[in-house]
Amino acid sequence: MKICLVAMSGVRVRTPELAELGVTLPQFVNRGKVVASLPSLGLLTVAALTPDDIDVTYREVSELDQNEELEAFDLVGISSYSAQIDEAYALADRYRALGIPVVLGGLHVSMMPHEAAKHADSVVRYGAEEAWPRLIEDFRQGRMKPLYEGLRSGVFEAPHYVKPRFDLLRGRSYNRITVQTSRGCPRKCEFCAASIRITSTFQQKPVDRVVDEIRSAIDVTHHPFFELADDNTFVNKRWGKEFLKAIIPLEISWFTETDISIADDDELLDLLAESGCRQILIGMESPDGDDLVGLDPRDWKRKHSDQYVQAIEKIQSRGITVNGCFILGLENHTTEVFPRMKEFIDHSGLLEVQITVLTPFPGTPLYHRMHREGSLLRERYWDRCTLFDVNFQPKNMTVEELEEGMRYLFSEVYNEREYTRRKRQYMEIVKQRHGASVM
Repeated sequence: MKICLVAMSGVRVRTPELAELGVTLPQFVNRGKVVASLPSLGLLTVAALTPDDIDVTYREVSELDQNEELEAFDLVGISSYSAQIDEAYALADRYRALGIPVVLGGLHVSMMPHEAAKHADSVVRYGAEEAWPRLIEDFRQGRMKPLYEGLRSGVFEAPHYVKPRFDLLRGRSYNRITVQTSRGCPRKCEFCAASIRITSTFQQKPVDRVVDEIRSAIDVTHHPFFELADDNTFVNKRWGKEFLKAIIPLEISWFTETDISIADDDELLDLLAESGCRQILIGMESPDGDDLVGLDPRDWKRKHSDQYVQAIEKIQSRGITVNGCFILGLENHTTEVFPRMKEFIDHSGLLEVQITVLTPFPGTPLYHRMHREGSLLRERYWDRCTLFDVNFQPKNMTVEELEEGMRYLFSEVYNEREYTRRKRQYMEIVKQRHGASVM
């Protein structure tokens, strides 16, 4: 029995002006390449959940020639994000036209299973743990069901946990390799469309299992740079310190996402630097705390927003760059947010900046609220869920003003002059801590 697992990759901005602008902005383009070249950790996990007597092939969609007939398999599994779901559906339809059964899964499919079912023989919601083994057994017996729901908790515990099939990446060229240490996030931001949507609670993977996975990835790739595929890696500071101490001997370089509270613990920051952490992405969302009201149930982000500048300095003084992530088009944003954001970026000490637009991904609380309020610009806009295309009517500005403000910030922030200035500023922060020049 032969199964093919296909990962969709590469997200394109749909708004022509932004797409054209992005071509001339090195940082914006580079970040897109980083995202596009990540392997699908979800499908590597699906492969590990597949019985050993089944031949599993892993493919990126870019490897499939649109003009040639597809290779025959007994079963095909496809995973996709919202922005590429229509391409995933089209590929699924091609396989099915050849008589090859197709299973669809991933975050978008988990939120929109009835839509996905029109293009699949079966749909998997939430995690693949528990669901995929049942699906395979049913398929072998000729009674595969149209819908399977995977575990939403306990995925890192026996007997459900499996180590992803990193061996399927052997010989492939990726600029980053993903490893997951947790699923979910207690912040529960309204807009978040990450693993929080397929879990019922925050789940932490045991340190020894994470270390084992990193070692396995190192064995099959050439000096990989690791990206932790977490919503918020260092929620549990005690676990975080144990983890960092465990990976110091591995001598790896890595990146992750977490929240601003990481700056509250000096020991944790020192361990981050010692363990090879090169950059942390922190969702700051907006420079003004008043703009953050209602983003999460307990207004956690608003209450911590006055710590941004001090936290950035503390983290970056260790030689770890902070990638500050901002969202345009929040509930309280007016056109004044654009110069305010530029001013904050200039004076914050941030080296890296990620500017996005508020995106109501299907299935999120934000999507359901905007749908109720009638502020969505169209009923179906999945190919525009890129984080850079506007899909809703902002409350305090026009769509055109939001797009114009984003173009202004892109041109002001993503250019060589500004990046060089920020780099000098960053190097000065590190130099002040270590009392020596930084190359």
